[in-house]
Amino acid sequence: MTFDRITVDPDLMGGVPTIRGLRIPVATVVSMVADGMTVDEICADLPELSPADVTEALHYAAETVRERRLPLRPSA
Repeated sequence: MTFDRITVDPDLMGGVPTIRGLRIPVATVVSMVADGMTVDEICADLPELSPADVTEALHYAAETVRERRLPLRPSA
């Protein structure tokens, strides 16, 4: 899968993945979704973003989780 809207630039935001070279980290967008915000609410708060940017941020986050293991407590 390729990500046309996700950029990484070591000179921007410490090299964390951002949306289209803007100073908006992917993690910020994903956190907003996790906090219960709708795509429309996110785009209203961050008018530089489009719904497609939010969707691609979520796809990118899903792919990064697939690629590594995170420390989780065992289920009961």
